[in-house]
Amino acid sequence: MSYFGYSYGTYLGAVYASLFPGRLKRLVLDSTVDPKGVWYKANLAQNLAFERRHRDFLAWTAKHNAVYRLGRTVKETSFAYYSMRHRLAARAAGGKVGASELDDLFTLGGYANQMWPSLAGAWSRYVRQGDVQGLVEVWKQHGQNSAEDENGYAVYLGVQCTDASWPRTWTTWRTDMARLHRVAPFLTWPNAWYNAPCAFWATPAGTPVTLRAARELPPILMIQSRRDAATPYEGAVNMRGLFPSARMLVVPGGNHGVALGGDSCVDQHLFRYLEDGSLPSARANCPGVPEPTPMARMAAGDAPHLRLMEALGRR
Repeated sequence: MSYFGYSYGTYLGAVYASLFPGRLKRLVLDSTVDPKGVWYKANLAQNLAFERRHRDFLAWTAKHNAVYRLGRTVKETSFAYYSMRHRLAARAAGGKVGASELDDLFTLGGYANQMWPSLAGAWSRYVRQGDVQGLVEVWKQHGQNSAEDENGYAVYLGVQCTDASWPRTWTTWRTDMARLHRVAPFLTWPNAWYNAPCAFWATPAGTPVTLRAARELPPILMIQSRRDAATPYEGAVNMRGLFPSARMLVVPGGNHGVALGGDSCVDQHLFRYLEDGSLPSARANCPGVPEPTPMARMAAGDAPHLRLMEALGRR
């Protein structure tokens, strides 16, 4: 069979390749998880990677200060962001978007920079004009959880908490998060609370499959963003090291889930591989998705990465 997996799907693909190497015709791993971090350590690495991506967003906002007027430097836009968060913690925008909702909403910007204009626009209108409706509208469109989202979260926990062992002592979590929060405040504690049920999950965790390559494996195509926050580049390199037949196509930027997301160069390499097994050359280069335009209006159905993110889950 041929298999194409994004994000956690890359782990499933790697496990299948380890167990049944002779049954694979093609294997595509896009935005690859770190096989050495399943799963507690992977979340610690995410905290640092999302901090880096958030600062990329703050730098982009500062670059377009003429439009958003939130600061000319990362230091200034960071101050503006955390001032907004502190204010929302005391009084939620429209009675709906408080600090926690803001965390969830702006985390989406770490998955796809197509979100940046909408996020920066709503943020700017809130700070510069006192307009709460912009934040509420963006949150309703992209951040508000439905019953389906809650069910997806339950499934996420049921899988992640039992795939592998998590620390069962809360002191371990608190110590690690306090240490990381000092250098990566954007996501450290929100990510901890998102995964905290795994510290107390009643069902015992299983033993992860040992990932390994076999001679029967076909050439493998890996696709990875250099500044991916959800599945950092360094983890993809670790996976690449386990499978000598893999070739990794690396693109600039930080979009999570690269193929079929608007990058025609990447898609051409993908289609050729699926058609006849041809891997990109070691020197293959794709420019990545262009930088978003400030204040671009974007409907939910207009951005491929947003539809992809809904399929992948938000963390």
